[in-house]
Amino acid sequence: MTPKVLSLWQMIRTQVQLTEQQMKALRQLSASTGKSIADLVRQGVDRYLSVQVGVSSQERIERALRVVGKFRSGKSDVSTDHDRYLAEAFR
Repeated sequence: MTPKVLSLWQMIRTQVQLTEQQMKALRQLSASTGKSIADLVRQGVDRYLSVQVGVSSQERIERALRVVGKFRSGKSDVSTDHDRYLAEAFR
């Protein structure tokens, strides 16, 4: 197993106030996973930020391009009547 190297200069020390329930849950999770409470908090912050910030516009473009041509509607007039189909879909 490769040891983890923690570079303290990359971390910023901060204080966070938690409820008793949050701290109790973090202690239990820490004990069951073997991860430190600080690591669990960092993972939670990362997960929250990824949802809030979302993906970059470049990533959205790449995702859209990956699905081009992968689906079929069975209709031959979608390119000309797309507004009608959208209106029907959102009724």
